[in-house]
Amino acid sequence: MTDPHQPYPQAAHPLPYQQAQRSRRLPNVPPAARPHRDEPAAKPGRDRYLDLLRAVALVRVVLFHLFGWAWLTVLFPSMGVMFALAGSLMARSLARPAATVVRDRLRRLLPPMWAFAAVVLPAMFALGWKPVREEGLWWFVRLGCYLLPAGSPPYPEESGSPGGFFEVSWAEQGVGPLWYIRAYLWFVIASPLLLKAFRKLPWVTMLAPTGLTAVLGTGLVTVPGATGEAVLDFAVFGSCWILGFAHHDGLLKQVPRYLVVSSAAIVMGFGLWWASGHLTDEGWNLDEIPLAQSTWSFGFCVILLVYAPSWRRLPGRFAGWDSLVTLANNRAVTVYLWHNLLLMASAYLVDQLWNVPWVGDNLGSYLESSYTVLTLLALWPLLGLAILAVGWVEDVAARRRPRLWPNGAGEDRQEPPQPPRTRSGGHARAR
Repeated sequence: MTDPHQPYPQAAHPLPYQQAQRSRRLPNVPPAARPHRDEPAAKPGRDRYLDLLRAVALVRVVLFHLFGWAWLTVLFPSMGVMFALAGSLMARSLARPAATVVRDRLRRLLPPMWAFAAVVLPAMFALGWKPVREEGLWWFVRLGCYLLPAGSPPYPEESGSPGGFFEVSWAEQGVGPLWYIRAYLWFVIASPLLLKAFRKLPWVTMLAPTGLTAVLGTGLVTVPGATGEAVLDFAVFGSCWILGFAHHDGLLKQVPRYLVVSSAAIVMGFGLWWASGHLTDEGWNLDEIPLAQSTWSFGFCVILLVYAPSWRRLPGRFAGWDSLVTLANNRAVTVYLWHNLLLMASAYLVDQLWNVPWVGDNLGSYLESSYTVLTLLALWPLLGLAILAVGWVEDVAARRRPRLWPNGAGEDRQEPPQPPRTRSGGHARAR
């Protein structure tokens, strides 16, 4: 997952051709207007617009997994947005040595996953999972994916009991979101090379994953097994990740906006056209149509980023959501990892309402018609408990002081430093 505690970049590392253009223009700039060599750079703040995007993406993921509305994948392609934001942050971090950046990203990513596995794996074994009998010693190698998610972690296809606290498919649903952790790991490891390729051939590198999706996601070439799933995920969202590089380097600003938007609209139109001819049993669920997912997500993210404002504070009506947006960004990994298990727990709690005297007999029809809404209402307190119980692992992984409820309340959000004022009211020149 992305690191929610780093400020989002604003073209901090121009492409070589941008540097050349600036160097050619520099002699025409009056000396008094040029920045002084010793003038300190302003410390970048958080971009609250991008924080808001990530919070919306997380909420959309939760709603989709509860209600199953396929049109949500078209309305807001959450995974593409999250990968684009992560790619932007990764490009910023790679100003430091690549090995250090990859190590730090893994250190932030893995401990929250280990905390998740420490709860899920014992539950699987307690419910009768005997993987060695089913798969042999190879299972021990696959079990390592719970430590380093380079591949798909194993889980029992059926576990628990129908109607019980652990439904038969609980393991599959609970472990399902780990595909994102696997894909993120692959992108992190590949980013040093991807960024070098992008800065040499930006457009080719950015569009190549979509081309790979057209080969793998349409059945022209098939890579079997879990490896094929991982490669396909890498291809489907690769263009979004590299688009994050483009946002960081300011590439989109070098192209006329009308051309960027019209090109993105054409790509999105193609995605919808392709989806219309390849609908599955789940209808317009783009998660099941790789090429449509890749093109729609890419075009959607292009428009989000090309129009991206730079908000240091959430404006207007969004300001009332500031603390929740901050909490979602500070606990993004926790929310993503645990929400599916907590959705099942919420449904179990709602099921118990039928056992309450008078309620089940007199309000049964109401409970049935509002079942998913009641499940959603029960989910948020459970997510809050999960944040309190294991969310602090994200702070420990980032080598910060553990916090129980990091919603920004009481934190001093400083504005960028302003130059001192002279007695006449003007700004003094920095020395």
